[in-house]
Amino acid sequence: MSYRHTQVGTVILVSMGLAVVGMVGLALATEWNPIGLAALGVVAVCGALFGSLTIEVGEGALSCRFGPGLIRKRWPLGNIREARVVRNPWYYGWGIHWTPHGWLYNVSGLGAVEIALASGKKARIGSNEPEKLAEAIRRGLTATKQ
Repeated sequence: MSYRHTQVGTVILVSMGLAVVGMVGLALATEWNPIGLAALGVVAVCGALFGSLTIEVGEGALSCRFGPGLIRKRWPLGNIREARVVRNPWYYGWGIHWTPHGWLYNVSGLGAVEIALASGKKARIGSNEPEKLAEAIRRGLTATKQ
């Protein structure tokens, strides 16, 4: 493994935590109902699934996984043509979603690495250390070509 880093989505965790506290407070002030319990469960599960992002470069691939790893993405290094540091606009937000620059995988902040794939598609991986991530990907690309 040439690179491994986990970034905690502090804003996501705090937001989800406040939502859970608010929902529990509302339920205690009124009464518990199935819809409220379901919403509480969804918020708690989303917080657990998207509370962190672990990125790894090694074993011939770039991979990222959210939280415990149920949601993940993997790109073989042989399919990556370029990696460059970029800054996302604030309105791109967090999570996994489509942007004008391809899919975004992000839990916090605006820094990211954009990868250009052999297929012509692009993706962005959010990171609080984008320079280190881009360099690790470039090293992996060089090693793959040799």
